[in-house]
Amino acid sequence: MRAMLLGLPIMAVTVSIAAAVLTPLKIGPEEVFGPNPELDEPTQSWLPTVKIAKPVGWKNGEAPAVAPGLSVVEFAADLDHPRWLYVLPNGGVLVAETNRPPNEAGGGIKAWATSFFMGKAGAGVQSPNRITLLTDTDGDGKADKRSVLLENLMSPFGMALVGDKLYVANADAVVRFPYKEGDEKITAPAESVAALPGGPRNHHWTKNIIAARDGSRLYAAIGSNSNVGENGLAEEEGRAAIWEISLPHGKARSFATGLRNPVGMDFKPGSDELWTVVNERDELGDNIVPDYLTHVKEGAFYGWPQKYYATHFDERAPIPDKGDVADAQMPDYALGAHTASLGLAFSNGQTLGSSYASGAFVGQHGSWNRSVPAGYRVIFVPFVDGKPSGLPSVVVGGFLNGQGQARGRPVGVAVDGKGGLLVADDVGNKIWRVNASGQPAQ
Repeated sequence: MRAMLLGLPIMAVTVSIAAAVLTPLKIGPEEVFGPNPELDEPTQSWLPTVKIAKPVGWKNGEAPAVAPGLSVVEFAADLDHPRWLYVLPNGGVLVAETNRPPNEAGGGIKAWATSFFMGKAGAGVQSPNRITLLTDTDGDGKADKRSVLLENLMSPFGMALVGDKLYVANADAVVRFPYKEGDEKITAPAESVAALPGGPRNHHWTKNIIAARDGSRLYAAIGSNSNVGENGLAEEEGRAAIWEISLPHGKARSFATGLRNPVGMDFKPGSDELWTVVNERDELGDNIVPDYLTHVKEGAFYGWPQKYYATHFDERAPIPDKGDVADAQMPDYALGAHTASLGLAFSNGQTLGSSYASGAFVGQHGSWNRSVPAGYRVIFVPFVDGKPSGLPSVVVGGFLNGQGQARGRPVGVAVDGKGGLLVADDVGNKIWRVNASGQPAQ
């Protein structure tokens, strides 16, 4: 399903807060969205298409553009590569300030070239390796207090609070720390829970976790160690998968496989049904393969690396030793090719208006392997009868300026305790908060 524009024409407050002039949020051409995407034929070249927006940051008075009926404020600034968010029960917001581990083993000239250009896009900073606590003490929708809750971690990403234990997914392990409500600094040593696939090559280093509603287990999202298995299947052991880790002893098992790079996870409201967003493979053309949003079926194989969208074979992928490839589960919803869909948060009712009462917010970090940039926005995927339906709408845009430069790049998204939408911006080094226009922050 193709769309030049997603849904109805979208108007938004411009990036200048002071000006408040309405302009449309643009969508890249020929993007592939929806529950039944029509896929192009693949094309290949020895050198991949590389087009990454140069990071320039936000000028004073600038902010992202938002859809009609919404407003946006700077929740927190002057952070160091904020990537992921977690909202505590008391309303405090944890942000993982993090980047890839150092000294990652290379994978040839293509890997070197990709790493070089990603570095120029703002992803080459040294990892801060900390989790910062942000608090809005006066209820104005902006954090006025911050403290470093944890430091000296190992490229931390996912976070989950279960009882009096705070779990953190480092790039190579899940660890936990004692936590009590109101803690602003944790000095206790990390306790190991479960080892995760790590280095020396750790291609998709971001490891996300989410706790089951009853607190009995964690789910860990683990990306592949390559684009399409080019380093051999031995290096993919335990990867491209979601694990289930039982608590408290940390015994892990595979829950679902064949997911190239699952990152954001959330439970569909009112259920224990796990959903994830997945970054699909590169270097087959501008419009394939679409990233996707899908429910995670226990025991299911989603195709990577040999298949995409269940029925399409990738000739580049190595074949398993047994010689055959299992039937693959069809994803639920295409999110556009190369959009780098990372963040995922289901809406929690009508706090942002009736248009966002049922569905999922997706943070799209932005493309690198596409001749026309895509992503660099937060979209909303509407759900009907428990399933994604129709075209998405842009909720937050304006991360690219008129010259195609990146003022910011959205990553993690979260709905806070007051119903506002938080967006981590790892190029702008800010957290943005979106609220319904005219509504108090609280």
